[in-house]
Amino acid sequence: MKLKIAVLAGDGIGPEIMKQGVAALDAVAKRFGHQFIYQEAVCGAHAIDEVGDPFPEETFKVCMAADAILFAAVGDPRFDNDPTAKVRPEQGLLAMRKKLGLFANVRPVATFDCLLHKSPLKEELLKGADFVVIRELTGGMYFGEKYQDNDKAYDTDIYTRPEIERILKVAFDTAMKRRKHLTVVDKANVLASSRLWRQIAKEMEPQYPAVTTDYMFIDNAAMRVLTEPTFFDVIVTENTFGDILTDETSCITGSMGLQPSASLGEHTPLFEPVHGSWPQAAGKNLANPVAQILSAAMLLEHFGLNDEGACVRRAVDASLEANVRTPEIQVAGGPDYGTVEVGRWIADYITRAES
Repeated sequence: MKLKIAVLAGDGIGPEIMKQGVAALDAVAKRFGHQFIYQEAVCGAHAIDEVGDPFPEETFKVCMAADAILFAAVGDPRFDNDPTAKVRPEQGLLAMRKKLGLFANVRPVATFDCLLHKSPLKEELLKGADFVVIRELTGGMYFGEKYQDNDKAYDTDIYTRPEIERILKVAFDTAMKRRKHLTVVDKANVLASSRLWRQIAKEMEPQYPAVTTDYMFIDNAAMRVLTEPTFFDVIVTENTFGDILTDETSCITGSMGLQPSASLGEHTPLFEPVHGSWPQAAGKNLANPVAQILSAAMLLEHFGLNDEGACVRRAVDASLEANVRTPEIQVAGGPDYGTVEVGRWIADYITRAES
């Protein structure tokens, strides 16, 4: 297969982990006889420094012309610490989602047996946890009308029926492919927008009679993903709740450096690790590249290259079992591996491993 892939490394540790994600794809191409054509483009703080825009028009054109986007991370403390900044790196990510119509963020949450001890949660609660969080990406407070002066501020939480229906369809369809259990997370006891979500979900239930659908308030869900993670199969929720809930799930895997995600919608699909740009670690060969590599695996699987995706996943599993890990998940007294070494080991495994 021939694929054109837009490569957006972004800021902080982004360029370092992106090299390892691309290396894994190159190893897959070599082993399975595919052709992946990469085109790099700037975004985030890097783009602000170059052209004054965190998601330049040229980058948008590159993304639209590609079959898929492999993205790393954006963010820079120069902007985080300046409340007067008019342009911020994260605005580039929001603009990318909006312009590309990427309304569904799909985030798998699964455990690695050899890393259960790295989670702050009890192993007996975690073992066997395997669920997906589907977050609506282009509506809600992040995109609603905003106002701020010295005495008052507000963010408007707006959702329309078409926005809700399309994300719920993704969620129901995903549940049909998995264990047929969908949990709709909202705050319908307080928020009008949540009541509309729940109303529409109930209207759609009869279209999916094989799916068991339940409803849970966000405060309860935030507790139960940590105390009873094996209860869940597919979770769907709105933008703000999803942002918080998906980051919370990182403690299930033991590290945000292990979690990939996909953002799907109207145009080019995007694949990215869930973690941020971690600027303090930039250039130090410390960042875990596994989430970036697993995001590449999700990219492959999106195009039906399931054997290739499985090969990447086996390589990641093998690296963890062999204690080829970055410092934050390394066993006590284990060998020192950095971003480059872990990425190289995984790429070599993909190239040489048996099917």
